Amino acid sequence: MMKLIVTLIVTLLLTNVPNFVYSYHDYHDALTKCILFYEGQRSGYLPQDQRAGWRANSGLGDGSDRSVDLTGGYYDAGDNVKFNFPMAFTTTMLAWSVVEFGEVMPSSEMRNSLVAIKWATDYLLKTVGDPISDHNCWERPEDMDTKRTSYVVNAPNAASDVAGETAAALAASSMAFRSVDPGYADTLLKNAISAFQYADSNRGAYSDNSDIKDGACPYYCDFDGYQDELLWGAAWLSRATKDDTYLNYIQSNAHTLGADDNINEFGWDNKHAGLNVLVSKEVLEGSMYSLQLYKSSADSFMCSLIPESSGSHIDYSPGGLIYKPGGSNLQHATTITFLLLTYANYLDKSSQTVNCGAVDVGPAKLRKIAQKQVNYILGENPMGLSYMVGYSDKYPQRIHHRGSSLPSVKAHPQPIACKDGSVYFNSSEPNQNVHVGAIVGGPGIDDVYVDDRADFRKSEPTTYINAPFVGALAYFAANPTPLN
Repeated sequence: MMKLIVTLIVTLLLTNVPNFVYSYHDYHDALTKCILFYEGQRSGYLPQDQRAGWRANSGLGDGSDRSVDLTGGYYDAGDNVKFNFPMAFTTTMLAWSVVEFGEVMPSSEMRNSLVAIKWATDYLLKTVGDPISDHNCWERPEDMDTKRTSYVVNAPNAASDVAGETAAALAASSMAFRSVDPGYADTLLKNAISAFQYADSNRGAYSDNSDIKDGACPYYCDFDGYQDELLWGAAWLSRATKDDTYLNYIQSNAHTLGADDNINEFGWDNKHAGLNVLVSKEVLEGSMYSLQLYKSSADSFMCSLIPESSGSHIDYSPGGLIYKPGGSNLQHATTITFLLLTYANYLDKSSQTVNCGAVDVGPAKLRKIAQKQVNYILGENPMGLSYMVGYSDKYPQRIHHRGSSLPSVKAHPQPIACKDGSVYFNSSEPNQNVHVGAIVGGPGIDDVYVDDRADFRKSEPTTYINAPFVGALAYFAANPTPLN
């Protein structure tokens, strides 16, 4: 019987926008720090070459409640929880960054990117805690003394979303590893196929399962349906395997699974815009016009980012940041920036442009918008603040992150119990440990950011904010010239 272990391991615990004067940005340095962030999010046994020295081993009993080894992986954000759904998306985006921009990455950061991917995929291969109690505690992951619950989905129970995203993550990662470790790439691809088979055979959202819902919701419920993850997983398998089975799947299921919904979203829960860009490569570079529906939606998405184009538009803040409501806005800015650069590459290679009504948009225009987003995040904004911790001289000091805010085990060897950490949470002092590379949720539509640990919507970093930014920074590290 096919089984999928869905672990939610937990502890109780542009144009017409303002132009700032371009300053020099060390994109290589930002890229290094963006990848380094993942070492501060690690769970499990840490290696000897661990660079985030304020972290130590944690979550060593994960999976013991199911008599399986589920150590490893990443804590999703500022808590001590491992959610497979956003972790798989993080992995997909790290791998896509390597697939699209690996050729221009500095060799050292290519290696570090693969290490970051493998830390996640080694964990995900084991899967093809109790969040409420974790969020009631403010303690270091090294001190976790609370229940660690592993949630399991067995066939015929549905998990199309998390299994589909896992399939995408493993397939994309197989491409990233293909040239450097073909044996590992084969293992990833084999498991990606198995995960997709589970997703397609047991259709439905994992968070609708009564055995899973209390662990997944409200943190990572599937709010937008599972259909996009089926197409997303199949699209990555099509690209990784070159098997027509998956190409036929995304062709024949386009309408029934909502590919023509033209939704301008891309993130851990909604894959539509990313799916459309990914599949458009086959149309633009491979002349597969049977997939034109996907390219038309990708074109429409790009036009929504051009203020002078006709039709509806994505909002920008007065300072020029792409904005979508709901909190943790930089997750949208980084994913959209990645898509802008990726689509620009596809257009470049095929010598094409996008018609946006009154204006034709080419690769240079998309890259200019992307660079403005990257520079905004790195400090060219009304606050004059880098939203990446450790980059430049001015960055958030009080991020919403347990391990960063509490003294390290090396500095304070005695355990800090669940509620004893509250004094650090409530402190107005800067965090005890600088979580280098962490990108916070960022400012609101007014460009205002208050350095407040309690405001998690703005001050909490997540793995899926950083992942697409790796690809964007890799591009600009190789192409640093300002696009005026």
